[in-house]
Amino acid sequence: MISVSIMEQRRDERRIAKGSFVSCVIAVLLWRVASAQLRYSGNMCSINLKTVLENPLEIHYIGVEVVDINDHAPSFPDKEKTLDISESVLPGVRIPLPPARDPDSGSFSTQQYKLSPNEYFRLDVKDKGDDGKVPILVIQKSLDREAAGTHSLVLTAVDGGKPPKSGGVNIMVNVLDINDNAPVFSQDVYSVMLDENAPLGTTIIQVNASDLDEGPNGDVVYSFSSIVSRRLLNLFDINPLTGEIIVKGLIDYEQKDKYEIEIQASDKGIAPLSTQKSVHIKIVDVNDNAPEIDITSFLNSVPEDSRPGTTVALISVNDLDSGLNGKVICSIAEDVPFALSPSLQERMYSLLVKSPLDREKQSQYDLTIVAKDAGQPPLSSQKTIHVVVSDVNDNSPEFSMSPYSFYITEGNDPGASVFSVKAFDRDENENARISYHIFRNGSDDRKVTSFLNINSENGQISALKSFDFEDVYSVLLNENSPVGTTVLQVNATDLDDGQNGEVYYSFGNSVSNKLFTLFDINSSTGDIIVKGLIDYEQKDRYEIEIEASDKGLAPLTTEKSVIIKIVDVNDNAPEIEVTSFSSSIPEDSRPGTTVNNLNIQYGLTYSTGNSVHGAEHVCCFLVCVS
Repeated sequence: MISVSIMEQRRDERRIAKGSFVSCVIAVLLWRVASAQLRYSGNMCSINLKTVLENPLEIHYIGVEVVDINDHAPSFPDKEKTLDISESVLPGVRIPLPPARDPDSGSFSTQQYKLSPNEYFRLDVKDKGDDGKVPILVIQKSLDREAAGTHSLVLTAVDGGKPPKSGGVNIMVNVLDINDNAPVFSQDVYSVMLDENAPLGTTIIQVNASDLDEGPNGDVVYSFSSIVSRRLLNLFDINPLTGEIIVKGLIDYEQKDKYEIEIQASDKGIAPLSTQKSVHIKIVDVNDNAPEIDITSFLNSVPEDSRPGTTVALISVNDLDSGLNGKVICSIAEDVPFALSPSLQERMYSLLVKSPLDREKQSQYDLTIVAKDAGQPPLSSQKTIHVVVSDVNDNSPEFSMSPYSFYITEGNDPGASVFSVKAFDRDENENARISYHIFRNGSDDRKVTSFLNINSENGQISALKSFDFEDVYSVLLNENSPVGTTVLQVNATDLDDGQNGEVYYSFGNSVSNKLFTLFDINSSTGDIIVKGLIDYEQKDRYEIEIEASDKGLAPLTTEKSVIIKIVDVNDNAPEIEVTSFSSSIPEDSRPGTTVNNLNIQYGLTYSTGNSVHGAEHVCCFLVCVS
């Protein structure tokens, strides 16, 4: 609406009309200019104009009042606004926003602002009077870039028209990252198995960690923790970029079978954040160690009379590997009279005598002990033990001939060597040293050996007297001969006269009491007669010393030996003894299966010349024939 006041009136109506017309035209032009360039205060704008009219020249003063209408909507300088806000800002921080502009004035100008709903932000408006209302963005909740990196808001300005007009601007809030997140490993526990002796450079495991921050704050580098020992650093390495843990040194299961390594993931922030995690590496044993044999106790020599089961040596074996790779079996390579017996203590063996030893057959053994593990492929080692079988006196001397037969010419010189014997002993050293002696029992009678002597060192036999061919009596006597039977008559003569030439006979002092129960001698005639039961099975030969003495005051005596050989007669029935018997026989027993062992004893003799031969035992077998 335009209102024009003429400051000066004309007398002439025509001139007034003309002046009014011109003034109105000018006022309209000026109003257009004013409406485009001026701000209104309230709903009206007043403009004072000075107009000049010509012909006649007149000056007129014009006042123009422009009344506003709501013909504009509020608008923002930009259609989109971007805000960069650090996620570290605290709730309550206020951020001014650019206000909207509305060409209208008064109540038609911008009256209020509205913000799209958002849990992190709210809107506050500050009224600056003539400068209008200013919107302020207030942070009402802590920002988290990792939860929401951007926020899209819409700010709307509304004027007071009816109906109201509005305009809006899109506000894009970029949440700027701070280093508030430490790297996080992808696994709670890292566990891996690694073969021992793995080549250098072998990748064991690759760890992975992520960081929710961005830029350098989210870039992750890997390293070992500062608490990792120097020894582990010599065995393992880690790629700082990829997180690959690799073999750097020799991995030996026998030195250590598992490792725990603390690794660290750090970001590249100005104040780096880091996280640590344990990596468990279990070393897998491979069969790279051969068994070791250790002789812990050893007898250098073993007596040949050692019983089976006698311990010769204690052997321990050890294998540094584990499981089947460390399980060791010991054996003896040769077929020898020794055996290995496992001990109650693990990996201990006893070397035992397995069967009787005989030094005279084999005096020493080289035993090869072989230890083999159960790995694939198996590894083995061996050790040789030299065992000496020591001698014991288990062999009697043996004569080079048995029996010895030799002849002595009667009338030999007393003390001269008449024969020599030779014996050897298969034992050794002192056990093989031979001493010769003539056995003189003396319990039965004095034998012809009483007239012989032997050199104990060389076996030379010498006669102590001069032998006479007629010096020995010999006779055969059947067993079971009746009491009173004359066995033999001896006869002696004495060249002296009277009592000095009278001879009487008796048994020698060396005759045993047992012979006195079997035989008697007639002191006058020299008849030797049977006095008791003569049994061939008890004794097959008797030698009796007979003395012939004169009756002088100082009696002289001569001795003779009487040899009585007993002849066996068939006076014993065979005796059958069952030494082994099977009470039942399986029906599928094969022909030839032994059922019983029978031992038959009987007495049988036969003579060939002056020799008597006998057989006493027969062993029979009862066998299955069909």
